[in-house]
Amino acid sequence: MEAAPKLHLTMRELPAEERPRERMLQSGPEALSNAELLAILLRTGTAEQSVIRLGEQLLCEAGGLRGLVGMSTAKLMRIRGIGAAKAMQVQAGIELGRRLARMTSADKVTIRSPRDAAELMMDEMRFLNKEHFVALFLNTKNHLIAKETLSIGSLNASIVHPRELFRAAIERGAASIICLHNHPSGDPTPSREDIELTVRLDEAGKLLGIELLDHIVIGDSRWISFKEQGLF
Repeated sequence: MEAAPKLHLTMRELPAEERPRERMLQSGPEALSNAELLAILLRTGTAEQSVIRLGEQLLCEAGGLRGLVGMSTAKLMRIRGIGAAKAMQVQAGIELGRRLARMTSADKVTIRSPRDAAELMMDEMRFLNKEHFVALFLNTKNHLIAKETLSIGSLNASIVHPRELFRAAIERGAASIICLHNHPSGDPTPSREDIELTVRLDEAGKLLGIELLDHIVIGDSRWISFKEQGLF
């Protein structure tokens, strides 16, 4: 008579070829698939499927690695085999990746071109599922003083008022500003509202003597500079 299945399949109970920890030790993390890396975070599967299959299911439910970034704890927990602890382990791994991506010492960053600003913020902003409006504050030598998220909008709208932007700039003693916001659709084409907002910000900056150097829209691995496009 067959033994009743165990409630959880641990890494050790997987067939040798399905043990991602051993593979990682032998070949390094870059050799593992996304599902295998998730399996290491999840640690155990269920009675019905191994931890690697659970990782594959998670990726399927998320629609790929990109979708995983925006999954809430509640949505993760709707997947059979993922409770609160596993959901938080996955989210902690994602947040560490985000923080690592933006671990650049502000006093060593110089923004010389729109590309510099876009590449600085691309990894942080490209997968956000709501529009975030971010300001980079620069000194007279174009060194980055600070960056701040000034607004988080709905799925397709982010609103910032000139007074909020320039109050933050004055508090930091900024000589100039670069604004960025993301389009969750992945298409960085500026909207009419984006252009109108940029013109207002540029006018306010001229009155206050704080130059708006550029406004950049971040898409999925693509970006558009308003300055380069002659939009203000």
